[in-house]
Amino acid sequence: MYNLITLRNGLKIALEKIDYVNSVSVGLWVKNGSRNENNYNNGISHFIEHMFFKGTYNRNAKQIAESIEDVGGQLNAFTGKESTCYYVKILDSHIELALDVIADMLFNSKFDKEDIEKEKGVIIEEINMNEDSPEDVLMDLHSKAIWGDEAIALPILGSIDTVTSFTKEQILEYINARYVPENCVLSIAGKFDANEIESLVEKYFGNWKYNKNEVINYTKSNILHNHLFQEKKIEQLHLSLGLNGLEMGHEDAYALILLNNILGGGASSILFQKIREEKGRCYSIYSYLSSFSNTGIVSIYTGLNPKYSLEVVELIKEEVIKFSKSTISKERLIKSKEQMKGNYILGLESTSSRMFNNGKSTLFLDRINKPEDIIKKIDSIDMEKIQRVMEYTFKNGILNSAYVGDKLDLNGVKSLLEEDITLFKSDSNDIIV
Repeated sequence: MYNLITLRNGLKIALEKIDYVNSVSVGLWVKNGSRNENNYNNGISHFIEHMFFKGTYNRNAKQIAESIEDVGGQLNAFTGKESTCYYVKILDSHIELALDVIADMLFNSKFDKEDIEKEKGVIIEEINMNEDSPEDVLMDLHSKAIWGDEAIALPILGSIDTVTSFTKEQILEYINARYVPENCVLSIAGKFDANEIESLVEKYFGNWKYNKNEVINYTKSNILHNHLFQEKKIEQLHLSLGLNGLEMGHEDAYALILLNNILGGGASSILFQKIREEKGRCYSIYSYLSSFSNTGIVSIYTGLNPKYSLEVVELIKEEVIKFSKSTISKERLIKSKEQMKGNYILGLESTSSRMFNNGKSTLFLDRINKPEDIIKKIDSIDMEKIQRVMEYTFKNGILNSAYVGDKLDLNGVKSLLEEDITLFKSDSNDIIV
């Protein structure tokens, strides 16, 4: 059973009742992340996420954790570029406790100045840990290559300088502007009493006042043509190549997922078979999708010996060109659809994954994406949709890239990738994948 209700204060509640489980997942989604920030407060969304766990006027930090863990539940949160989520997974008999704890953190957090200073040290260490991970450095660098100076390119953690500068007054002002009910969704999935759930939610969130401050809407972000390199004294070169993607909620999103799976989605994919299995040039290579409001990107990642960098970039480019001119056979299309449906259904085996899906789709698309609707969309993928997506994404070639490692012939990489613009415009016979 699915239901989408809205409280009088504007808070949307996404409900999915699942009677055959004994757990329930509750998540408060806030349409706020690093994309809402600027160069002076970058990292404040992530910092606020941490601070909500530092103690309320009813519970200290340890008691917040113990209240959920003592009954076998899980409490956590995450911050992304466009959203923050606070969530609990717990036995269905303790659903009111989950709502109580999340509401207590949201409405009663103390933001003690001493705790703020302590947490700055914690997050600075998180930033340092991020700097020690070439994959994480690469992701932030590639964001700059893709979106330049736009807010969506800002790192989620912020910088040591910005984190050090945060004050209690700045934090509270930011929360009051963005943590308003019309910018939020409460997603609940699992076993619960359908006759009581609305009154329970009203009890804990009904008095949340909408203060008519900022309601979040993101403007369109353009995909740029940049190639960036960051030197790091490590053995491997890590690289990420970017192509046009599709924005969140696009009608052709599932066709793009299908094409991405074929190109670089697993061990049987074109890139894995060519670059790793046939050429032996890397251990890990894959492609993945990132979809946001009004923008999206397809990324190809690999890590390898720097001496193979130009060869592998050229090989990837050649495979993308071949793929962009290919026709998917009917047999491959059927097989790929079944693979997608299997992966999707298996991904819904837990109440937390269902809560995440429902919360995010309600927050950004104002709807719950039901499994039967998703299956219909997958089944509706045809050659017309495949061709339309291919024209917009892969046929435009590799637009930007980022590299992290000890050395790189950046000019050589640029010259290889700039050729894509003309190569993709030439006509050729179809290649059957």
